[in-house]
Amino acid sequence: MFKSLALASAVAMTTSNALAADDLQATVEKARAERLAALTAPDGWLSLIGLEWLEPGANRVGSAADNDIVLKAGPPHLGTITLDANGAATIELAKGSGALVDGREVERATLVDDADGRKPTDVRFGSAQFFVIARDGRKALRVKDENAQTRTHFLGLDYFPIDPSWRVVADWVPFDPPHELEIGSVLGTIDKEKVPGKAVFTRDGHTFELFPIQEEPNSLFFVFADRTSGKETYGAARFLDTPLAKDGKLVLDFNQARNPPCAFTPYATCPLAPPENRLDVRVTAGEKNYRGGHH
Repeated sequence: MFKSLALASAVAMTTSNALAADDLQATVEKARAERLAALTAPDGWLSLIGLEWLEPGANRVGSAADNDIVLKAGPPHLGTITLDANGAATIELAKGSGALVDGREVERATLVDDADGRKPTDVRFGSAQFFVIARDGRKALRVKDENAQTRTHFLGLDYFPIDPSWRVVADWVPFDPPHELEIGSVLGTIDKEKVPGKAVFTRDGHTFELFPIQEEPNSLFFVFADRTSGKETYGAARFLDTPLAKDGKLVLDFNQARNPPCAFTPYATCPLAPPENRLDVRVTAGEKNYRGGHH
């Protein structure tokens, strides 16, 4: 579920226990450049202009005020999306809408959602597009527009200075069987995720633990908060990807910590840091709060 919240960034990661300062600088700068490119891409998180929940039955969609779902872009009457009793969605396009479904001109189509990591059906119209997402038993349209003000007026990313001391080599304690962790979201939902182990490290004489989830075979995903959260950094959480542990050690490079999509747009469905991952220390590394955020 959260893989879409990783922004498709190709985070440069290393499992060596020692990294020269120049190599660290280059590694972090490369990861940040790739993140920025993904974030500002025409279909990146900055392009979001809507999160519209579908109701059972017929949902008329378009930019005109008489629709059930009023879009911020596109033709006045795009078409009708029908959500049946089994949760399946189909779209019937209005004549002359100009919309394409997965790049094809069609009158009617089934809309595949993003559940279970599936690639959702893309409905594109002009500079905008939408697809169906599945969240906590409900379906919604995630609407994007490459001309969104959040993208065209993006103010850039701010970071703490790169600090080698925040590239932490932690002890990895595997769980067999995996533990279960409850992770809330900005929607008020709670997901139960499998946790394969925990990272244990010391800082300033204190011991800290972080619990990841694993959605990809070769990486771990941490959702954490710390004493900078809500002040210098985004309040709900920050994200950090790492490689898998090697020889009982796990590298946590907090210089690559990043904000969730919710820091930039009110139309994302981000996870919140669970209580287990709220660190009682100021992590003065990685991405700072977005200065253009207003929510």
